[in-house]
Amino acid sequence: MSRKSYLEQACEAVPEFKTISEKFLRKYTIAGKSESCTRNYLMQISKMALYFKCSPLELSIDQMEEYLFQIRQNEKPSMSSFKHLVYGLRTMFSMFKNETLYLALPPVSRSKALPVVFSRPEVKLVLKTPKLLKHRVLFAIAYDCGLRISEVINLKITDIDFDRYMVHVRQSKHKKDRYVPVSPLTVKGIRQYLETSNPQIWLFNGKVRGEQISREGIRHAFRGCIKKTGISKKVCIHTLRHSYATHLLEMGLDIVSLKNQLGHADIATTMMYLHVVFTVPHDLLELFRFN
Repeated sequence: MSRKSYLEQACEAVPEFKTISEKFLRKYTIAGKSESCTRNYLMQISKMALYFKCSPLELSIDQMEEYLFQIRQNEKPSMSSFKHLVYGLRTMFSMFKNETLYLALPPVSRSKALPVVFSRPEVKLVLKTPKLLKHRVLFAIAYDCGLRISEVINLKITDIDFDRYMVHVRQSKHKKDRYVPVSPLTVKGIRQYLETSNPQIWLFNGKVRGEQISREGIRHAFRGCIKKTGISKKVCIHTLRHSYATHLLEMGLDIVSLKNQLGHADIATTMMYLHVVFTVPHDLLELFRFN
């Protein structure tokens, strides 16, 4: 039996939280917010409801501030959980007209930290370390196409254009489709994987046949891979996307083309990679080996 999500646990422990979370989800869906943001915000709010065994709307300012303090202390240096919680609470308090708690929320500043990036030898090590061909191909396409984890999860077999060496990324973070090139070596790996694993619809199946692979499934596989490599950097699956962007800039790709390939809405987001490039030409294709 699969473990219940924080949202499911919170709805059971705090009955009124079910109505609150449903209204929150409905509002965010209508507003066209990304599924990833909505999930992250609700997860953090659910943890808060579980901690206090009551709706966040019923908390005192002191309770809320103490909880936020603990989260902030535990989340250094990234503080992603802290930010997701504050953003989520801001929406919830506004939605339910709780002005007192809304005004007590702290401001959240954007982090200026530069992304952690793999070196090319490290990428090569990551791509050849997993025992399962499925994981080697998954990590390869995440790097080779610069995909977000949600984009990897939502890939269908029909999204791979084997003749043109292109991948169709559908309805990504900013609700826009895009095509990105994929190397012949990665395509070769995909073909091998399809022959041995025989997925039906989704490129990467989860534990239940016919269902997509889960975020936690990908993260678990990636953590295990990194542990085996001995790489000491603080990395996650998204580091492959950061590395893809940085390596392409180092190879001479212009910033506008990179923006389009990454699916960024604002070029300012893409420009952060200019601060981490090391301008020596390399060949990305040499990184992909599946045998």
